[in-house]
Amino acid sequence: MTTEIQSALPINVSTETGTLKRLLIHSPDRGLGKVVPSKAQDWLFEDIVHLDTMRRGEYDFYVKLLLYFLDPEKIKGRLAEIDSDPTRSFFIPGSENYFASDYVVDIQRLLEEILENQQTRVKLTAAICGIERCSYQVQEELNTCAPHELAKIFISGSFSDKRMLFAPLPNLIFTRDIGIVINDHILLNKPAKTARTRESILAQFVFFYHPIFGHIRKNLIEIPENERHFLLPDDEKASDFHRCTLEGGDVMMVAPNHLLIGCSERTSLYAAQQVMKILFDKNIVQKISIIKIPKKRDYMHIDTIFTQVKKNVWVLLASLARLGDEARKKDVLHFFAPADHREAFRILQFTKGNELPREIENLEDLLSEISRDDLGVTEPVKFIYSGGNEFPYGEREQWTDSCNLLALKEGVVIGYDRNDKTLDAFRKQGFNIISAKELLQKFEANELSPDTLTDTFIMLPSAELSRARGGSHCMSMPLLREF
Repeated sequence: MTTEIQSALPINVSTETGTLKRLLIHSPDRGLGKVVPSKAQDWLFEDIVHLDTMRRGEYDFYVKLLLYFLDPEKIKGRLAEIDSDPTRSFFIPGSENYFASDYVVDIQRLLEEILENQQTRVKLTAAICGIERCSYQVQEELNTCAPHELAKIFISGSFSDKRMLFAPLPNLIFTRDIGIVINDHILLNKPAKTARTRESILAQFVFFYHPIFGHIRKNLIEIPENERHFLLPDDEKASDFHRCTLEGGDVMMVAPNHLLIGCSERTSLYAAQQVMKILFDKNIVQKISIIKIPKKRDYMHIDTIFTQVKKNVWVLLASLARLGDEARKKDVLHFFAPADHREAFRILQFTKGNELPREIENLEDLLSEISRDDLGVTEPVKFIYSGGNEFPYGEREQWTDSCNLLALKEGVVIGYDRNDKTLDAFRKQGFNIISAKELLQKFEANELSPDTLTDTFIMLPSAELSRARGGSHCMSMPLLREF
């Protein structure tokens, strides 16, 4: 049995840039090495990946950075030892050398721990076998597996002897999408794609059965399905006004009183409405801004087109912002566009107690208001544009997650190393740019410290990670941030 994780730590997130104290991740597992070209896009990957490179040459640095900032006792002075270990099992939950942090928490570890309970194991195995259409014999075989192996099977879809039972869950590395902490509540998500159904069930069991969430179990929020959904024709079920789907990349807790919800390829208007009703009824937030973006694979979630760097600094895609509006207005085609042209991108802000929403013209206006009015910023609000707003690099680098950054603390972010023009834009705004490898070496040599680091963009190797279409923001579910 694994060492049981601390359960008394609080769970609370009310900001995007407050110092990160605890988060949920999932390191790349053996299932990613089984993604085949014919199924890659069905499983929401752009391409097949080289698992060993992704694990040891890229995600490896991500975990080490997180540990240095959140749980330095697990990593300080150990880099040489970790890198020389031939098993490289530092990142594998259940292994002898697993880092087992209470602050950088792998969901696979939590899953393994709840599977120690026989009743929970039987329930979850039955649920998984039901949706995956497994035989009763397979179900019985799974119930004889050790908890750490069963957790791996549920996630990877395969036994350790390489027999495949069902599809892998390559998207589980993007833990942002399974749930989102809203102040001291957790909103459980409803994935839009069939490929993520098993993810959703595993997450439900972890949130409802693991003791680290026991003290806020009453604060877990599930989005109700349309009560008439089973009566609707199939074409109407797929309508944005009837389907109930929501993923965490479309939800941002930007201030204690203010939540952003994106309506996108993955999150429906119906789900956004249901979330808004629940949160207002429970008095969890006072203001919700709905950001409707084009339903394109290019954008996917709102955190692929903007994220926050500091209270007064944001990174975003210009073509969906004010600069994009201005460019379109200079084009004669803009004046002859269909009546619903404006509807592809729209921002409506709802305040509890007010019947009518307020429309906000563009993204920069919304983000400026958040910085100024919700976060009390007095200095100028700054915008850093993907690709430096230079054609064609804005869209090119947005595709490889230039706008998808995770703030470890105010002004210190992790992003991919491949987005050169965006990195130049950060330099022009006074940010230090440093590779993850160099920064870790400086931490080990006591030349730099996470506590004193300011205005820094940490470059993560990303040749394989970027094939999955998700950045460092996607690869994290913050459980606790300072405000």
